[in-house]
Amino acid sequence: MKIVGLITEYNPFHNGHLYHIRKAKEITGADAVIVVMSGNFVQRGAPAIMPKHIRAEVALEAGVPLVLELPVCFSTGSAEYFAAGAVSLLEHLGCIDSICFGSECGDYDTLEKIALAALHEPEEYKKLLKRYLAQGISFPLARQWALLEYFHDETLRKVLEQPNNILGIEYIKALYRSNSSMKAYTIKRIVSGYHDDSLRSGYSSASAIRKLLAHAGHSLHLEDNEQKSAGMFDEPSLSEVLFRLEREVPKECIHFLEDAYQIRYPIYSNDFSALLGYKLLTETKDSLTEYLDIGEELANRILRHSSDLITIDQFCNLLKTKDTTYARISRCLFHVLLDIKKEHMESYKNAGYCQYARVLGFRKDAQKILSLIKKYSDTPLITKLSHAASLSETGQRMIAGDVFAANLYERIVTEKYKEPFINEYTQQVVVIR
Repeated sequence: MKIVGLITEYNPFHNGHLYHIRKAKEITGADAVIVVMSGNFVQRGAPAIMPKHIRAEVALEAGVPLVLELPVCFSTGSAEYFAAGAVSLLEHLGCIDSICFGSECGDYDTLEKIALAALHEPEEYKKLLKRYLAQGISFPLARQWALLEYFHDETLRKVLEQPNNILGIEYIKALYRSNSSMKAYTIKRIVSGYHDDSLRSGYSSASAIRKLLAHAGHSLHLEDNEQKSAGMFDEPSLSEVLFRLEREVPKECIHFLEDAYQIRYPIYSNDFSALLGYKLLTETKDSLTEYLDIGEELANRILRHSSDLITIDQFCNLLKTKDTTYARISRCLFHVLLDIKKEHMESYKNAGYCQYARVLGFRKDAQKILSLIKKYSDTPLITKLSHAASLSETGQRMIAGDVFAANLYERIVTEKYKEPFINEYTQQVVVIR
């Protein structure tokens, strides 16, 4: 049986994701897909718009056989950590033949050329990188400029600026670094870009769909960055929104969007603002620099402006600079909220990144895939949290972080929608018959 691995967020699931699934099977010749999906917090430095079990169930209804959770330490990490964690999870399963990811350029050879230079760091590139870093430029930007100068190819500028290309480069690096037998493929994103917040006929981005859902009914808790293109609709009803989304998401999704609206979702970064304000009251410069991605300069900036925090969105805009993006700031702040520290990530990296494969859901017809994983995997398959007792100390710390993140998210759902709290230990794996 030939299986292709997909690394996803499904925030929320839409037609582009369905296209990805079908195209991945087509170009790899795979019989089935296995999906690794971010949990309740995603790589752009924010909570997912809806809980992971709902997003997993939508994917299963759309035909995905098996959904595994990417641990929160990786799902909220930089592109490098996100990719390394996801690739390691798929590699540990022992039965994945290939991975297939979307990219803006759709050109694997170009992405591989860049990835190999960034991975092996030829002497000329290393000197260029060092020179730019010495100018006080952030590492991502310094690397971009160094690669452009190293290749003497201005056409690469756009490639190096686009988020899915950047992730693709990191996937390829992770595969080479781990000497993986999995082969990588890329498909070109169709119609909508990652940050495109306007609906496109049939293939809108997740950003555009999140924006539309935010405007449904009475525009609860809109974030500034989701209002920049306001005026698409004047607070349409949920039924009007769902009507517009019928062309944008698979029919299996519509009833989930309707049934859970203002019961389990939408959830936004700003819903965590009071929690962040409290947490920052307990922090010092030294303690802040223990969190992943936070250096001394950013720690000082956070503390200097901590009393100005009104919402997370407003705070990120206040803290961002020419060299430090909104998304980077947001990731750092959620690392503080979720207690994700540099020493933890270093221990995960030294232990080979992902320490388990946690099942969010599966279809009944996925038994053959599950049997292959049980036969070939060199990492524990977790279907119940009680199974975590068998993990190493590093693995137990990693999964404890997942549990804390899930319960923190659930607390926000409870407070916002006055629904009963569902502890992560009582959450059931989603099974579609």
